[in-house]
Parts: sequence; C-alpha cells; structure tokens
Amino acid sequence: MSYKPASDRYEKMKYRRCGKSGLLLPAISLGLWHNFGHVDLYENGRRMVRHAFDQGITHFDLANNYGPPPGSAEENFGKMIEQDLRPFRDELIISTKAGYLMWDGPYGEWGSRKYILSSLDQSLKRMGLDYVDIFYHHRPDPNTPVEESALALDHAVKQGKALYVGVSNYQPEQTEEITKIFKELRTPFIIHQPRYSMFDRWVEDGLLDTLENHGVGSIVFSPLAQGLLTDKYLKGIPENSRAAKESGFLKSDQVTEEKINKVLALQKIAETREQTISQLAIAWLLRRDVVTSVLIGASSVDQLQQNLASIDNIEFSDSELQEIENILK
Repeated sequence: MSYKPASDRYEKMKYRRCGKSGLLLPAISLGLWHNFGHVDLYENGRRMVRHAFDQGITHFDLANNYGPPPGSAEENFGKMIEQDLRPFRDELIISTKAGYLMWDGPYGEWGSRKYILSSLDQSLKRMGLDYVDIFYHHRPDPNTPVEESALALDHAVKQGKALYVGVSNYQPEQTEEITKIFKELRTPFIIHQPRYSMFDRWVEDGLLDTLENHGVGSIVFSPLAQGLLTDKYLKGIPENSRAAKESGFLKSDQVTEEKINKVLALQKIAETREQTISQLAIAWLLRRDVVTSVLIGASSVDQLQQNLASIDNIEFSDSELQEIENILK
C-alpha cells in the first residue's frame, strides 16, 4: 500500500525563517547521522522518516559520510524517497555535506573544488536526486583557500545541483570570511550548522552574533549532548547506550558526577514546566530566533515523538533562565 502522509501535518509543526532568506524550516529537523546506516534496521529508519513527515518535519539532514558504512545513510534515504516520498519532493528540504573523509586518496576529504563537487555528484546518485535543497561544506580546510571552497559551493548552485548553501563547524572569523565571499558572488548562503547544547556553548562566543549580523540562520546539532541531557545516564551507563559503545562519539568518561548533578537540577526545572529534561534542553535552544531549527537524532518513533513535544513550550521566564544559568555555571 502506498504511503499517504497525515493531512494535518502542517498544523502540527512551527516553521521559522532561516535568517533573512525566503526559506522556512521546521523548528525540529531530523538528522540521519546515527541509526540510518546499513548496520541499522532499515524498516525502523523508514518508520521514523514517515512519522517525522506526518508530524510536519519537512527537513532531513544528511552528509556523504553518514552510515556506517559511509554513504549508506544516503543510500537508505534514497530508497525511502523512492518507496514513500517521491510524490512529495517539493515539500521536502533535503541537505547533505562534504568535508570529512569519504574515499581513499588525496581527493576524498577536506575542501578542494575537486572533492566538494565530486562528493555532491556521488551524494545525488546515492539518493536518486537531481538536486539537494541545502549543500554544506562540513568543516573548514586549513590548507585550501576559503575562496576555493566557497566557489565550489557557488558552482553547485549555478549547476542547479543545490538551491542554497551552508557551512558547518566554522569558527566566527572563518564564517565572517566566507560570508564576505558569498556576498560578492551573490551565493544563497543561508545557514550554519554548529554543535550547540546546554553543555556546549561555544557558539555564544561570537558565532551567533556573526550569524545575526549577516542575516544567516542556524541549525544546531547534538542538542542533547549525545544523550547526556536526557534521563538515560541518571543511574549509571546503560549497556546498549552510546557511552557504552567503543565507536560512539560520547565517551564513558564524559558521563561525570558533576554533569549528572547538573542534569538532576535541570530536571527539577523541566518538571515545573511539565517537560522532560530533553524537551527542556531543546526548548532552551529554540528560545533564540537565530537558532532556526534544532536537529535531532532518533532511534525510535517513540523517542522522536517525545522530542517533538519540545515545541509546545519554548517560552522561558527571566527567573527560569537565571536558574538554568546558575546550574550550568
């Protein structure tokens, strides 16, 4: 039976303007960094993507190296487009990135024109798409002139293979530099994807101001600090959690007593707001207009639905914000 999305899907989501561009993004977007590779259960991923779209999530975020193995998240998502989403392509924002190691040899990573444009062609082929909505440079390259990376992204737009461009993991001064080039080229540079959470606030030291000054939006990843800002680790490290896996990005030594105590204190505030700790952490990020969207990962439909409920309450009183600051200090 062919998939029919929920008819009320656009009533369930809040959409926010991405900087000063014409593009609106859902307040919550779905990232396919984890749980969508060939090592994962395909049907579980497919269920999450369909559920996300039913709830008004129009934006699906990928990168060339997502998996594992690298490339497999794009391949699986391409299959889902073919099976379920093809008729709704014009209702979707699909993004991908190039920057991290993707293939062997000197042209398989970083920021050369050769790598960036070859990678985009590979990504489009894996997903079975003519174009992506947003194409990102995934990390700055210290050894390639920033003009070269910028011109490659600009060329992708001129080729019709990307509608908008973005950068990820760029520091404030690097963002400033590439923004100037994009302005001269008139490239539709509309978004930055940084890591940001209550436990990781580097973007507050200049990056958010830079984006605001230039009318560029942001979509933040790791909003729950790889699971630390949930109730998962309050009683130790569960066997199958990210911190228990050797390959994960969250190491067990990051689950410190100090962090757990902060989470317990934050949980008390969350309870008074009738939110879970993870809903509080996402809402806290969305309180700022410069944060266009929060990128969440999910391992199940239930987890996805729980995080979606964050958008029901993103208003904070001054006293709540002060209390949160006191805990996070």
